[in-house]
Amino acid sequence: MTTIAAPTASTSRPVVLIILDGWGVTEDYEANAVTKAEPSFFDYLLRTYPSTLLQASGQSVGLPFGEIGNSEVGHFTIGCGRIVKQNLYRINYDIETQKFFQNQALLKSIEHAKANKSSLHLMGLLGSGGVHASQEHLYALLELCKINKFKNVFIHLFLDGRDSPKDSAAIFMKELQHRMKKTKVGKIATMGGRFFGMDRNNTWDRIAKAYNAITKGEANETTEKPLEKLQEFYQKEIYDEQIEPVVVTHRGRPVATVEDNDSVVFFNYRSDRARQITSAFIDDDFVEFKRDKIKNLQFTSFTKYSSDLKTEIAFPREEVKTYLGQTISDHGLKQLHVAETEKYAHVTFFFNALREDPLPGEQRILVPSPVVESYDLLPQMSSFEVTEKLMEQIKSNIFNFYLINYANSDMVAHTGNMQASVAAVKSIDENLKNLIALIRQKKGVAIITADHGNVEELANRISGDIDKEHSTYPVPFILVDDNLKNEVAPCSNLDLFSKPVTGVLADIAPTILSYFNLSPSDEMTGVDLRRVM
Repeated sequence: MTTIAAPTASTSRPVVLIILDGWGVTEDYEANAVTKAEPSFFDYLLRTYPSTLLQASGQSVGLPFGEIGNSEVGHFTIGCGRIVKQNLYRINYDIETQKFFQNQALLKSIEHAKANKSSLHLMGLLGSGGVHASQEHLYALLELCKINKFKNVFIHLFLDGRDSPKDSAAIFMKELQHRMKKTKVGKIATMGGRFFGMDRNNTWDRIAKAYNAITKGEANETTEKPLEKLQEFYQKEIYDEQIEPVVVTHRGRPVATVEDNDSVVFFNYRSDRARQITSAFIDDDFVEFKRDKIKNLQFTSFTKYSSDLKTEIAFPREEVKTYLGQTISDHGLKQLHVAETEKYAHVTFFFNALREDPLPGEQRILVPSPVVESYDLLPQMSSFEVTEKLMEQIKSNIFNFYLINYANSDMVAHTGNMQASVAAVKSIDENLKNLIALIRQKKGVAIITADHGNVEELANRISGDIDKEHSTYPVPFILVDDNLKNEVAPCSNLDLFSKPVTGVLADIAPTILSYFNLSPSDEMTGVDLRRVM
C-alpha cells in the first residue's frame, strides 16, 4: 500500500462517518417519514454541501438482484470498501449447483443424529425478507434429509413480521407444510415471534421463553394445529413478530424437544440476532438464566455468529484481508466507534469485516438501548446519549476517525408507526445539528449516509398496508466539508430522490481514506466519491 504524507493524530482533520440506519431516499408521499418530518437541518446540509445517492441493495452490496439491503450487509460493505458476495447469494448458489447437498457440516449433523438414534432439529426464521434467513434454505434442508433417508426431523420456527409482512407467517407455513408433505420429512415442534427467540438487546427473559419452549416444551400456549393457532392470534390482532412461543403437541405431549445427543441446525445466516439463543444452547459458562445444558449436542450454524461461539459452521465466509478500520489502524491513526446496543455488532463486528476484537488504536462506546416493549414508545431511543458521548470524545482531540450509528430511524420504522417514525427522524435531525456544529468548529469533515432504506416507505403504495420492511431505495451521501461548501448546485430533502445514483456503499471507504492521504488497497474496488459528485 502506498501512502502520501500520512497524517498524525495532531495534524489530521477529524473525519466523522455518520450512518443513519434505515434512512433511504424516495419521492414525497404520505408514508415517507423522512419528508413528512421536514428535517430542517438535514435540508440545510443538502442545500449547502455536495450530495449524491448511493445504491445499497441487490448486487451493489453482494446480494441477489432486487434483494433488499440490511444493516449487516450495509455496514460490512462500507467497512470493506468492496462488494463481497453475501451469505444469501452464496448459499443460494450452492443449492442451485447442488453443492449444498454435499456440505460436510450439514451431513455431520445428520450422521450425529443417526449414530445416536436421536433427532435433528432445524431452527430459524420463517419469512420472505431474506435478511436473516431464507425459507428456500429450510426447504433445501428437508430435501437433504430426504436424500440421506433421515426422517426424525423437527422444525422450530421464529416468525418474522418485520422484514416480511406482519401476518405473512400463515402463507409461509402453508408452503412449509406442503414441502414437508412432499418430502415426507419434518414436523413443526415450536413457533414464536422473532421478538423472543431472536432478541439481540440482552433482554434475556425473551430468549428464555423461546429456549424453554424448544428444550423443555414449556410455554403459555400450545396447539396441535399451528396454522389454526396463527389465525387465532391474528384475530386477536397479535401478529407474527410478537407471538409468544407456542409448543406444538400431539395427544397432550410436545411433538419434540431438543434433548441430549440431538443435532441442531440453525439456518439463520445473519449473526447478530442469532448469538444470544446460540449462547444459551452451547455456552458452558452461560449465566443469563437458569438452564440445563444439553449434553453431546451437535450444533451447526449456517455461518460464523461470533468468535466466542464454537459451532460447526456450514458456510464459512470469505476472509476480507484489508478493510477501512484496519487501514486506519495500520497507519497509526486512532478511531472511535459509537452506537447504542441495538446496533453494536454493526459498528464493530460487521464494520470491521467480521473481526470481533478492537484494532490497535480503536476504541468503542456502546450506549444501552432503552428497554421498552416497542421502540415507537420512545422514538428517539438513545440517540441523544450516543451524540453526547461522541461529542465528548471529539472535544478531547484524541481520535482521527469517528464512526457513529443512529439506530432509531430503522428500529422505529420496523414498528410501522408513522407518527413515531416522523419523531425519530426529527430527533436525528436535532442530533445532527449539534454534532455537525462541533465537527465544523474542529475543522473536521462529516460524511452522512445510510446502510439501507426503510423509514422512507412505511406503507405499501398500492394496498396502503403498513410496510415495516427494508426497501431497495438508494441512500443519501452528504459530504460536509467546509472546503467544498456551496461549490455545487443546491439540493433539498424533497428533490433529493431525483438526483442520479452515482455510487455504491463500497465507495465510502476510499473516500474516507482520501481525507487521510491514504491509498486504498488493491482489494478495495470502491472509488473516491469526490470524483463523481
